[in-house]
Amino acid sequence: MKRVFVLPERCIGCLQCEYACAVAHSQSQDPIQALFEEPPPVRRIHVEPGPRPNSSFPNKCRHCNPAPCQQVCPTGAIYRDPDFDVVLINPDRCIACALCAIACPFDVITYHPVSNGLPAHIAAVKCDECITRQKEGKEPACVEVCKVDALIFGEINELVRSGRLKETAAVLTAVESVQPAAPREPENVAAWRAWTPPVVS
Repeated sequence: MKRVFVLPERCIGCLQCEYACAVAHSQSQDPIQALFEEPPPVRRIHVEPGPRPNSSFPNKCRHCNPAPCQQVCPTGAIYRDPDFDVVLINPDRCIACALCAIACPFDVITYHPVSNGLPAHIAAVKCDECITRQKEGKEPACVEVCKVDALIFGEINELVRSGRLKETAAVLTAVESVQPAAPREPENVAAWRAWTPPVVS
């Protein structure tokens, strides 16, 4: 299964992923025309400040399995796509009860006006892994625009394995660069050596 994988240590907080996400989910899918649409397009990824200065974290839906949001949805508006194994929301069935937002452990579900050709109403909105783009053979919009590879797209097990190999290489490099410390003898031994007269042959 392919997923968008987040490498927060690379994120520079440029917000390009948020903008590309909103445009990809707009009616026109045009960067200029999308600014004038009603209701305005909504981003599905949220870049938040990190725990340290000059750090940030692109937060998005993890498409949990089982998905708590899907389990608590009273109308069945949240469902899992069988082909791409992603959790999606049918806005026509959403009643904006907010149970999914309460159940979500990652705080990625928001509520905005959506139209789908009908009168606009408030509905739950979250990342859909750009399933429409994937069906066209493209990668998700946020991944496509990320210039620092903080967002990468691929098979989740391969991405995790690649991350493990990088961490192992970094640890081994650090270990090899450390010079072993000279053994330190206890103070009483050092004092004894200093007091004992040298042996004269």
